[in-house]
Amino acid sequence: MATNKTIYLIRHGQTDYNLRGIVQGSGIDSDLNAYGRDQAKAFYNAYKHIEFNYIFTSQLKRTWQSVDPFVQQGYSLTKLPALNEINWGVFEGRVATPESKVEFRKVVQSWRDGQVHIPIEGGESPLDMYERQKPGWDIIRSSEFTNALICMHGRAMRSFLSLMLDTPLTEMDQYNHSNLCLYVIRLEGEIARLVRKNDVAHLATLS
Repeated sequence: MATNKTIYLIRHGQTDYNLRGIVQGSGIDSDLNAYGRDQAKAFYNAYKHIEFNYIFTSQLKRTWQSVDPFVQQGYSLTKLPALNEINWGVFEGRVATPESKVEFRKVVQSWRDGQVHIPIEGGESPLDMYERQKPGWDIIRSSEFTNALICMHGRAMRSFLSLMLDTPLTEMDQYNHSNLCLYVIRLEGEIARLVRKNDVAHLATLS
C-alpha cells in the first residue's frame, strides 16, 4: 500500500535584490535582508510543530538561510543543484528600466506562447531548467518521508510545480508566488495533489 507524503514548498525570503527590483537568477548568490530573516522566523514559528523528515534547498544562500531556524533546531539540510533558480542570463543583476521590462515581458510571453525551448540570451530556457529539475524531483519523491520541506526560487518553483503536478510548462505562470509563500502538495502514491497555493497567512504578524 502506497504511503501518503506531504511536501511543504516555500519560496525564499526577501533579499535586497527583491526590494530593489533587480533580477536575481542562479548567478546571483544574494543573502536575505533583515525583513527576509523575519519572514523566515515567522514561517518557522507557524510550522515548527511539524516534524520534517527532510529539508531540501537549492545551493544558493537565500534558500538555505530561509530554513535556517529549522536547521538551528537540529534538522539536517540537503542542498540540490536541481533546485537552483533559472539562469536569467543578460537580465541578471540589472536594475529594471522601462526598456528592460519590455524585453523581459517579451521573453516570458514567448514561453506562454509555447516557446519554452528558447533560452534567455546568455542563460537557460524553461525547458533546460525543467530537465535539470527532473533528477532532483526523483531524489525527493523516492525518499522515505511523511513531511518534507523544500525551499527554492520563484521561476524555479513555477517549473517545479509544473513537474510535480504534471501540468504544461507553458502554463507555469498560473503558480503565483511571493517571498516566503507556501505551497502544500500531497503525494498519494504516484499522484501529486495541490492542497494550498501561495499561502502567506504565516506572515500576517509582520508589518
